[in-house]
Amino acid sequence: MGSVLGSVRARAAAGATVVVAVALIAAGTAVLLVLRGNLQHQAGLEAQVAAREVATQIATGTPYDKLDLPDGDEHPVVVAAEDGRVRAVGEDVRAVDGKRVGAVRGAGSVTPPAAEDEDDEDDDRALKPGEVDDDVRYRDGTADVDGTVADYRFAVVEAKDTRGEQATVRAGAPLAPEQDAVGSVRDAMLLGLPLLLVVVAGVTWLVTRRALRPVEGIRGEMAAITASTDLSRRVPVPSSKDEIGRLARTTNETLAALESAVERQRRFVADASHELRSPIASLRTQLEVGVAHPELLDVPGAVEDTERLQRLAADLLLLARLDAGERPGGTRVDLAAMVREESSQRVADRVPVRTGELASAEVTGSRGQLGRVLGNLLDNAQRHAVASVRVAVVREGEWAVLRVEDDGPGVPESERERIFERFVRLDDARARDDGGAGLGLAIARDVAVRHGGSLTVRTGSVFELRLPVA
Repeated sequence: MGSVLGSVRARAAAGATVVVAVALIAAGTAVLLVLRGNLQHQAGLEAQVAAREVATQIATGTPYDKLDLPDGDEHPVVVAAEDGRVRAVGEDVRAVDGKRVGAVRGAGSVTPPAAEDEDDEDDDRALKPGEVDDDVRYRDGTADVDGTVADYRFAVVEAKDTRGEQATVRAGAPLAPEQDAVGSVRDAMLLGLPLLLVVVAGVTWLVTRRALRPVEGIRGEMAAITASTDLSRRVPVPSSKDEIGRLARTTNETLAALESAVERQRRFVADASHELRSPIASLRTQLEVGVAHPELLDVPGAVEDTERLQRLAADLLLLARLDAGERPGGTRVDLAAMVREESSQRVADRVPVRTGELASAEVTGSRGQLGRVLGNLLDNAQRHAVASVRVAVVREGEWAVLRVEDDGPGVPESERERIFERFVRLDDARARDDGGAGLGLAIARDVAVRHGGSLTVRTGSVFELRLPVA
């Protein structure tokens, strides 16, 4: 149960439901406020019309007991004199805002005045006889009409009759239609909101499940690949060009890279085992012969096989460190000085090493690893050179370039990339005594790449190492 509630589908459905709920509540509140405001405004206009009709009668000199007042149920009206005395009241109007006003139809019959708590800056403005004030004041209140108390929107208008007596006309319009309309809309929203949220949650759940179906297919295939260890299999790629499609394609690219790496590792282990088998077998044979016939022991041969094993083990260890992502150090290395030092130590080489231009060029990296690259390149040149091996260091912009050149037959153009693969030896260098294990150039290129550079064959017999200048 916890896994279902914590799934992507559940979170997506919950998130969509919350967003829709917040949006609907905000929109519904805004609709109710606008609807209520419009209905109150309409009620205020109705009250204003009723108040101005009565005020106009007063301004034209109609006696208070002769005023044509509207029906009290529709528009309760109270007319008060300037001193607060009630001069006229609509039919069946008994009280306004809980204050009794009575029924005044004759000049001698009055009811104690209802308190007027309106406050307006225009109350003291002098009106001329027969004039109706243009200003209208509004307020909400209650009125008791024939024993029924209801809410009304009141409009208050000042008028002065022809004798100069000022009167205040208060007419109301019922708010019951507004309250009924707002209540009906509110009830409809409260009833429809949960149903709509249920629909949103259900639709989001179904759409999310359908959208994530390819992801489940990718997961299932990855689980099957892991269980079978068959890295040649690939996950299904949906036809859509969305994020899931890109995920599937990236997953397949990762599987292809992983398959290539595993296959490369298998070949590496097989080739390493093959390379180790020969010197070990040779060394064992020599030792067994030496045990049986000490006078026949080939000590120089045994030493040579042991040295070859040592070099091969060192190469394999360095390749393992490089494959593990070992980062080069941050030492500043002068390539020209390194070439001079390496050349001075190779006095016993078959072909003398000559130096060309040695421009000062410092790079950042591992002094030991870069020295290993130079040594491997020189060893390779020694195996193929006829009478000349030449080393040079030049600056080309932001790059330091180390070139090793020999006068041998050169590398065929079709083989210029393959020779950097591990345990690869060209046919004329297959002899293990001369050609080594086929790891020197592979190590040199891996080290160059780890240092942010490159190692290539520019022409048949010129190897070029490029490294960024420190």
